[in-house]
Amino acid sequence: MPSTSMLRVDHAGEIAANTIYQAQANVFGLLGDTKTKKMMLDMWDTEKKHLKVAEMLLAQHRTRPSALLPVWSLAGKILGAATALIGKEAAMACTEAVETVIGEHYEDQLVHLRKITTQTPPSPVMDHSQSARESDTSGPGCPTSGLHPSLPLLSEVITEFRDDELEHLDTAVEHDAQQAPAHALLSAIVGYGCKGAIQIAKRL
Repeated sequence: MPSTSMLRVDHAGEIAANTIYQAQANVFGLLGDTKTKKMMLDMWDTEKKHLKVAEMLLAQHRTRPSALLPVWSLAGKILGAATALIGKEAAMACTEAVETVIGEHYEDQLVHLRKITTQTPPSPVMDHSQSARESDTSGPGCPTSGLHPSLPLLSEVITEFRDDELEHLDTAVEHDAQQAPAHALLSAIVGYGCKGAIQIAKRL
């Protein structure tokens, strides 16, 4: 079955993404930029769907969410609002950086899942001592007992998530993300922050 850390990180990431887009949409609404607000709302709608699925996966696999959910939510709100206040380009640069990291993260998960689902099954011919050893370690999700039935579906879900995030990345680039003030610095700060949050959410 999928690891609990995988499900917990994905859920925490979707919480942060939702709050980022929500905050950006709110700020652009207050600034009267209805066009950019609508763009953010459209991307937020996608993230809402991701979050619902992530919550269902947590429940299905009896996995607790990250203990730091309030932190991820607050961080998303601050990041979203701050970049929107700087301007449209900064908000798009934020989206570009965040979705680059998340897209790579989902791709890494797909590589991991492909390795699991394409493992060669054990040979049916074995001595009694080998059979006894494997019977002690086999169980749900163990290669000797067959694939967990949720893995193929999870791969499809993660693929859809990745493609949606990369679509958001393309949208940000098309709308002048790289014209943001101090684009390289902003991208580096946001990107390293996201990577750090992923590592923390795996454990807490």
